Amino acid sequence: MTYRIIQVGTGGQGAHWCSTYLPENVEDGLIDVVAAVDVDSEQHENAIEHLGLDPDQCYTDVATAFEAVEADACTIVIPPWLHEDVVDAAIEHDLHILSEKPIADSLEASVRIAKKVSRAGLKMGVTMSHRFDRDKTSFRRQLRRDTAGQLDYLVGRFTCNARSYGTWGAFRHEMEDVLMIEGAVHQLDFIADMAGSQCKTVYADTWCPEWAEYEGDVQALVQLRFENGTRATWEGAKANAVTLNGWNSDYLRAECRNETLVLDDRELVRYPYDPEQEGVVGGRTTAGTPVALDEQDKWDNTWLIEQFVDWLDGGEPMATNVRDNLQSMALIAAAMKSNRTGTPVDVQSLLAETRRSITIE
Repeated sequence: MTYRIIQVGTGGQGAHWCSTYLPENVEDGLIDVVAAVDVDSEQHENAIEHLGLDPDQCYTDVATAFEAVEADACTIVIPPWLHEDVVDAAIEHDLHILSEKPIADSLEASVRIAKKVSRAGLKMGVTMSHRFDRDKTSFRRQLRRDTAGQLDYLVGRFTCNARSYGTWGAFRHEMEDVLMIEGAVHQLDFIADMAGSQCKTVYADTWCPEWAEYEGDVQALVQLRFENGTRATWEGAKANAVTLNGWNSDYLRAECRNETLVLDDRELVRYPYDPEQEGVVGGRTTAGTPVALDEQDKWDNTWLIEQFVDWLDGGEPMATNVRDNLQSMALIAAAMKSNRTGTPVDVQSLLAETRRSITIE
């Protein structure tokens, strides 16, 4: 079945949806984009040029578009604090939803959205694109091999030279907890996915050095412990002297019983355990073996759109369905709370407490 989609947001990241993520799925007959919405009418050109829409299929108001156009689902590619209003409109018009991360701008709003969607009997997915990027997917598949052995701990790094005002987009330099909200949501999500377990506790220390032109914290060291016993540590920074691992060039290391896996700037290397090389003196003792990244037709958001359609067709819920994706939101909320209190935070208790506190009329 081909699903009729209304694209909400055609500027900024929405422009990439129009030019890159949606067209391939249109060509495959999975979706038909029947309308587009953006408050800035000049951004409609992205939908007209790349999706073949007529100007009269483009709207500046969500409610008007949803009322005027028959559709099966909508996509949401607008700022997080506006997501809930669009979700409410989608529910009113019986539309399934595929939304850019995060679910909303707070854990409370995210829980509210998940409860509303569930009560309406609709399906909602969240595009955690990094988890489904080519390099991280290849890493995960290697990690899941029986020969790798039990996973002990993970180390992640996302560090950049972006200290001057405007380098990371002017609005981010004026946000509170900007690294956690805008930077950590993808990284902590795919680390938790690699761990293969819900996060039990998180301890975060975030700060802003004097040379960083930000209002909020842009440096962070985060410790995570998962319910299956796996540990992880994540280093995030926007005010370093050099970019070691910027956006889409992540560093991730997995220490397993039988080998060490290292992903660095989209290159994957395996280092097998060699009992003949044991010792604490000297440099690297074992030669690594490069691992080719996996090949497939679609990655990140393009692939996630296909997964969403498979779910609508009656398949299993996509891994990033809104209920399960609350784990990622809870991780970020717990990390911010940990930084404020200076103590580890129980992630599952925080999520459970938030769920209990939210009632839907």
